Amino acid sequence: MNTDKQNIKKNSSKSIRISGAEAVIRSLLEEEANLVYGYPGGAIMPIYDELYKFQDKLHHVLTRHEQGATHAAQGYARTSGKVGVALATSGPGATNLVTGIADAQIDSTPMVCITGQVASNLLGSDAFQETDIIGISTPVTKWNYQITKASEIPEIMAKAFYIARSGRPGPVLIDITKDAQFEELDYSYKKCTGIRSYRPYPELSVDSLKKAVLLIEQAKKPFIVWGQGVILGRAEEEFKAFVEKSGIPAAWTILGLSALPTDHSSNRGMVGMHGNYAPNLLTNECDLLIAIGMRFDDRVTGSLNTYAKQAKVIHMELDPAEVNKNVHADVALIADCKISLKEITNRISNRKYPQWIDRFDELDAIENEKVIDGDLNPTKPGLTMGEAIQMINKHTNGDAIIVTDVGQHQMVACRYAKFNQSKSNVTSGGLGTMGFALPAAIGAKMGASEREVVAIIGDGGYQMTIQELGTIFQQKTAVKIVVLNNGFLGMVRQWQQLFFDKRYASTEMVNPDFVTIAKGYQLEANRVSKREDLDQAVKKMIDSDKPYFLEVCVEKEANVFPMIPTGASVSDIRLE
Repeated sequence: MNTDKQNIKKNSSKSIRISGAEAVIRSLLEEEANLVYGYPGGAIMPIYDELYKFQDKLHHVLTRHEQGATHAAQGYARTSGKVGVALATSGPGATNLVTGIADAQIDSTPMVCITGQVASNLLGSDAFQETDIIGISTPVTKWNYQITKASEIPEIMAKAFYIARSGRPGPVLIDITKDAQFEELDYSYKKCTGIRSYRPYPELSVDSLKKAVLLIEQAKKPFIVWGQGVILGRAEEEFKAFVEKSGIPAAWTILGLSALPTDHSSNRGMVGMHGNYAPNLLTNECDLLIAIGMRFDDRVTGSLNTYAKQAKVIHMELDPAEVNKNVHADVALIADCKISLKEITNRISNRKYPQWIDRFDELDAIENEKVIDGDLNPTKPGLTMGEAIQMINKHTNGDAIIVTDVGQHQMVACRYAKFNQSKSNVTSGGLGTMGFALPAAIGAKMGASEREVVAIIGDGGYQMTIQELGTIFQQKTAVKIVVLNNGFLGMVRQWQQLFFDKRYASTEMVNPDFVTIAKGYQLEANRVSKREDLDQAVKKMIDSDKPYFLEVCVEKEANVFPMIPTGASVSDIRLE
């Protein structure tokens, strides 16, 4: 067997005789995947043995749970723009990946997961730690495949990375039997550049482009809603040029946040259940709705029976399956938005809509008076989540990557965090996975090591993956962890208060001493509960060049407004 680890060549046509396990490692390096997250076990041990031999070229991060490996890989992918990689063994190791895989699927995050499997002669025999991970993961992967012969590894690995990163990105799972890892093959590698019948980048229709331009030129009250497609398509500059030339006000879904700087004059805030008052209400007043790289999720639209019925709709989308799925498009531009935005910007005229913009300003003033002032400049003695976010803005100048978990703190952070550059908002959008933020922040920091990374987490979600403090400790990853502690599963409690007559069933948390736990992992740690101490506490955290934990004790029963009740119209948005 060839044991020379120094001669790895890109797309090498010359074959070498190696094991399947070594072929996996060499294939990862061919795809420039030099950082992987995982947890070893019996069925994937041959791959880990080869990983040990290649540790000078491929850095492995030992997470404390396989779910943590997937979320860390997601965070890495979201900030680096590369494919995240996670490794796990068979059985429970593989099934523990499923939540992160499902999260990556619905949020279009490129990820390759590699699982070990029992030997091929044991498949279907209920062998120890055998699980049909292919069957289990089929609904939540972009593609999956089980390898039973070592000779399949180079081609399947190349396909896996191509499928994960091309078109609308997503997770791929490759399951490799243990005998295929030991078996030898004549190894050579060729990157995948295309697959028959798979068209990841549809060609833009010139006819549809002309129709879209005509609708824009005719509109009196146009409105843009953009999503993560702008970021995934690396189309931030094209999007900004379109917004500035068209003069059209624009709002974002939570995954689209940071594609356009927060303080840009055309950025009118967030749409959706806890979005801003003006963009939600005016969705049902605009005469043209331009949706870019978003999928009309129910948390954005509310009741589809009343959503933007008065408006013509232009839908710019890469994935044709998303067009006309929830909202009818009068014109669909099915193409890479980097291309379609550039083409449409070249064809439209410079426009301004002063009266329409005034309408946004009027509604913004109402929201400022009824909601935002109280969140950011409270008169009550208890700290608010909004104050904490505002203080983080002060000490990071809008240049930090903010990683959020799921719940009230997520909505508050998305509403009030400031962003100057793209790929700065990392959150679990479509699946809403509690426990996402802590491991995702590890990956986010490793994907953008030069940037400050602040994880903002609720006391409930924090405890779902709190063991990843061990990963931070071992890797010395300089993430800043802020737990906004209200002693409740806050979002569920808010719904119980508003819609279930304050029956707080199983939502109050009896929490441990988070500071003591953090110090047990040798992290710098602090707790703040008084307004006069918040500024200095946040400054000390941001000034540190090491991992840091800060617990902020906030009001126990504060609610997040505005709010659109489930199933209600966006016009039914509540300010209190």
